[in-house]
Amino acid sequence: MKITRREIIKQLGLGSAALGIGGAVVFGADAPVIPTASSLPAKHGGSADVLVCGGGPAGIAAAYAAAKRGAKVILLERFGRLGGMAVQAMVGPLMGRCQSKIKSEILNKIGGPRIDYMKLDLQYFDLLTEVGVEVWLHAPIVGVIMDGNRLRGVRVYTKSGDLEFFGKTVIDATGDGDVAFMANVPFECGREEDGLVQPMSIMYTISGIDPAKRFHCGSEGEARHRQVNGKSWAQWVTEGQESGELPPTVGVIRLYYGVQPNRNVVNATQVNGVSGLCPRDMTKAEIDGRKQAYAILDFVRKHLPGYENAYIDAMPAVIGVRETRRFEGCARLEKEDCVVGRKFEDAAVFGASFCLDIHNPSGSGQAVGHNQHLQGEAERDRPYDIPYRCLLPKTVDGLLLAGRCISASHVAHSSLRVQQIGMGIGAGAGTAAAEAAAKGILAREVDIRPLQQYL
Repeated sequence: MKITRREIIKQLGLGSAALGIGGAVVFGADAPVIPTASSLPAKHGGSADVLVCGGGPAGIAAAYAAAKRGAKVILLERFGRLGGMAVQAMVGPLMGRCQSKIKSEILNKIGGPRIDYMKLDLQYFDLLTEVGVEVWLHAPIVGVIMDGNRLRGVRVYTKSGDLEFFGKTVIDATGDGDVAFMANVPFECGREEDGLVQPMSIMYTISGIDPAKRFHCGSEGEARHRQVNGKSWAQWVTEGQESGELPPTVGVIRLYYGVQPNRNVVNATQVNGVSGLCPRDMTKAEIDGRKQAYAILDFVRKHLPGYENAYIDAMPAVIGVRETRRFEGCARLEKEDCVVGRKFEDAAVFGASFCLDIHNPSGSGQAVGHNQHLQGEAERDRPYDIPYRCLLPKTVDGLLLAGRCISASHVAHSSLRVQQIGMGIGAGAGTAAAEAAAKGILAREVDIRPLQQYL
């Protein structure tokens, strides 16, 4: 079912004032109208050939690619650090694969997919400013500037009043598709049968591990084969889940190697039944996820040799969100495209590859193959292309999608949502947007085929 922002407002019976859009919220006939920063005339913040909204991997690659093609680029980021989930939520290493020259160039500049959370934002800032990108941090987007069905720019909230930024093409790399939502592009959420989205996770790091005994487990399949004191790691974790030693949604404890030899990255917490679009749900997820982290710490200290003195040394600023809106584009990537490794004439991304990684929306482990005694296992893909049409909203001009909000099914999204593929998508969007600016045409009118060798 397609949903639009206008329809949500209509169904809730709310006007723009009740939602706090464009002015103060007033309850009661005699309540005074108190001017707010957002009710005052906005000031001009800047204009560019390409306006990139979002400083995660897709936004970084989009801005970098567009600037390398000679476009004037402004990037807006709502947080105080670049990097998206890799920095804000400590999601690493950077996963997925695709054949992208821009992605490879960025990875070379930051030292590869195994990142240093503490300095990644600075590395991204340097590589963007070296090619002339103008970066604005602490710039949350609160509105869009429309001319009919043409997106002209966005409105940014600041504590001293709103600013307006304009772009010949705007790239929505916000993850949740906030710009596309405000521009009233229809979208989907969750799986078709019940609308449930993938669970959220707090990723964190633990130190104090004996380097000689440091344990690695990257997936459900690997957990079934890695042995710990005569039992598979999967068996240990499932027994802990069933006994109540672990939270009921924690059926897999993935431990990735950190940069330091006594450090692991933990990907295990799982908060189900929450929406990344609802503040109340997000509050629950943040607290529940962090509580789960300490239960998992107790478990690994008890059952993993070399982890007796382990401790949590870093927690993220925000919880990791895997899935929210997916917008209606001129094409939709489907599960079958990923499974058979389909190629497209208008490919913007080539050879994308990551398993169909659906963390179970209604239980623990993987959604596929899950039962009472088995956590399931991700289905495999074959390297597939992502068509440029998936980046093009069907109903709005002047806008390109990048990252996990592009047009795709719930299952296809589970593969493309990872950060290296997000970079590839961003590179395609940025290259096309720069071409549109250079030729004075809409992004919809760009022929991506002459640009494919560059990508």
